[in-house]
Amino acid sequence: EIRFSAHAIRQMHEREIATNDALLVLDEGEVIEDYPNDNPFPSRLLLGYAEGRPLHVVVAKDAESGKCFVVTAYEPDPERWTADFRKRRTKL
Repeated sequence: EIRFSAHAIRQMHEREIATNDALLVLDEGEVIEDYPNDNPFPSRLLLGYAEGRPLHVVVAKDAESGKCFVVTAYEPDPERWTADFRKRRTKL
């Protein structure tokens, strides 16, 4: 089961990211960062593409119930991410 937080819904609307595009990233994307100490549940950052558009989706999973919660989704900023959008650029 996948649920979208109110924050995710608001951000996706503002960023013109369709629910189906976020779901596509969850289904087909690759995990590029893990956040095992996030609360209330561990989360991960996924990278995927929807019609050629790169998207990052942060999702948290409640291991006990199996429910996943989309925390946010955004198009990565090329100035803050490497060309493949997999690694954060280091500040100079």
